[in-house]
Amino acid sequence: MSTLLGRLGGAAAARPWRTVAAWLLLIAAIFGLARAFGGESRDSYRVPGTRSTAGLDLLHERFPETAGADARVVVHDRTGKALPEDALTALRTRLSGLPHVLAVSPPIPSQAGDTALLTLSYDVEVTAFKDSAGIDALHDAARPATDAGYQVELGGQVPEHFSAPDGTAEAIGMGAALIILVLALGTVVSAGLPLLVALAGLALGTGLITLLSAVTDISNTAPTVASMVGLGVGIDYALLLVARHVEGLRRGLDARAAATVANATAGSSVVVAGSTVLVSLFGLKLAGLSIYASFGYATFATVGGVMLASLTLVPALATLAGPRLLRRAERRATAGGEPARTTATPTRTERWARLIGRRPVAAAVLSLAVLLGLAAPMLGMRTWPQDAGSQAADNTTRKAYDLIAEAYGPGANGPLLLAVDLDRLPKSELPALAAKVAQDPAVVQVQPARFNQAGNAAVITVQPRTGPQDEATAQLVKRLRDHDLPAGAEVTGVVATFSDISDRLSARLWLVVPFVVALSLVLLTVLFRAPVIAVKAAAMNLLSVAAAYGVMTAVFQHDATAKLLGLPHAVPVSSWVPILMFTVLFGLSMDYEVFLLARVREDWLATGDAKGSVVRGLSATGRVISSAAAIMVAVFTGFAIDPDMTVKMMGVGMAVAVLIDATVVRLVLVPATMTLLGRHNWWLPRPLDRLLPQLRIEHGEEPPTPAEPLRPAAV
Repeated sequence: MSTLLGRLGGAAAARPWRTVAAWLLLIAAIFGLARAFGGESRDSYRVPGTRSTAGLDLLHERFPETAGADARVVVHDRTGKALPEDALTALRTRLSGLPHVLAVSPPIPSQAGDTALLTLSYDVEVTAFKDSAGIDALHDAARPATDAGYQVELGGQVPEHFSAPDGTAEAIGMGAALIILVLALGTVVSAGLPLLVALAGLALGTGLITLLSAVTDISNTAPTVASMVGLGVGIDYALLLVARHVEGLRRGLDARAAATVANATAGSSVVVAGSTVLVSLFGLKLAGLSIYASFGYATFATVGGVMLASLTLVPALATLAGPRLLRRAERRATAGGEPARTTATPTRTERWARLIGRRPVAAAVLSLAVLLGLAAPMLGMRTWPQDAGSQAADNTTRKAYDLIAEAYGPGANGPLLLAVDLDRLPKSELPALAAKVAQDPAVVQVQPARFNQAGNAAVITVQPRTGPQDEATAQLVKRLRDHDLPAGAEVTGVVATFSDISDRLSARLWLVVPFVVALSLVLLTVLFRAPVIAVKAAAMNLLSVAAAYGVMTAVFQHDATAKLLGLPHAVPVSSWVPILMFTVLFGLSMDYEVFLLARVREDWLATGDAKGSVVRGLSATGRVISSAAAIMVAVFTGFAIDPDMTVKMMGVGMAVAVLIDATVVRLVLVPATMTLLGRHNWWLPRPLDRLLPQLRIEHGEEPPTPAEPLRPAAV
């Protein structure tokens, strides 16, 4: 692999303009195909095998007017006066004429009369609305009431479904990344190169996602998450290659030779690290939801795009940049073809590495204690899909949510639907069923049953006493299913569906985790031929993810810290986040593990000095890992301002996780444990040695061998 990647880098460096032109043509072709044949993203909340889905299927089949999307229009008089009936009637008439609207309920006045609620029923599911057209139509219909001085806010599935990214998060992340790159690499040219490469890979991935949307459902949020991950890893991969290329220039190599060596060494690390990310994404298929699989498809395409860009564009652009990648003093030193002078004074990273090597036990115990302390809040994590109550205060869906909660009670924002199959449950038993449900202390009211035209299905609307996010509401759903509902009746609707999603994802997490860990173990064992290293790496990554879970739980489930992120109050962790974050983070954590291990193994194979190779490997990679981590933290932090709750939580969680992983884990715990294990790190049983393929990731014409035999020895 090393030789192949070296040849690829050398070929790209030999013909840099052709390589750049090929990328421009590739991106143009992908975007052309995407425009001609691509689809649009859409969410699918179907959870096969759950009771809420069974209820929705019944409504779709027999009562379609209750199974489509809904929207709510809330009208409020700020002066506290009763709303005029003629204005509400005119509004209802305008709403009834909107596309796909089946019916508009009569205005329901509040007890004070200053608020009215109108509910729209559509003949399509909410996922059919792919852009803001549905919301724009609602605003147009409500404009006369707004012009008359009334407050009109929009809620329900259609307004809450659409969220348009504005690119602010990406811009903030790239701006911060550029500053860090300048500080790390020393020149604007060398700093801008990784950004250009990452953007090229991101463009390729975006086009591929659009093409994928034509053949499968891709969640509306998936492209944003894919951009977040792709931008972070793309800059990191390019940074690693540029840093190794600059090392070659400092040693007096010409641009082509430096590109060849960089691709053969750092490029191998990029392939291993990127492959680990891609392998981890396969775990999303096990979540049992099509929306989760779409996150995997989108991120897979983007990470694959930035990997390809890093391995081909970096050699080409680095060759075109030439000595401008070096600082001025270094350019002067190498002007005559001589290697740049280096100081014999140990760097701070090298001094740190030696300190860890002298005190490995203390470093390991202290870092482990820090990680466990950060992970502790995870035990109190509660998950629930986001709703309008978590939106920013200036969002119309949040204003509608607050008006409804104040005028009709918090449970009015999340009514439950009882779907009744009258072929199994006689119509005469419905009054008794409604009365039984109404006796539950968590229920405010039960509306009379509505029947379809065929008379073989009915819907009963139940208003909980608590809001959709409240744990008591989820308990009510479980209680109705377990004790109150006879055969033929099912609890469904948005709240019941979200409850089932939360339960399904919580259960599947324990299937995804061992799957992803097992795949990563196999991959690392094959590539590094060191099962001890693979097991240790998996354990370290699990600690990083657990610590990130703990910090995220502490931040979002407490009012003070949640408000700092622009939220109105503490919120549960979004149900979408734990599995998604685990699969992505487990792969990203392996990036830094691979960057460090590749350099340590390279030194170990050359010297046979197990402990010294750890110090030298950390000294050589510590600065790059720290810079790469700072870039990724900056990128992810930019996404923490995104209004979408899933993206916001992913941004915060992943920024924290990368920060923890690149500092506490990679710079302390990993070198400490490797120092303690010594030669045992590279132990390989003979039967396994015969089974594993020889996949070299080190540079050189012949496989390097360690100075001493690879056998277990006392540390």
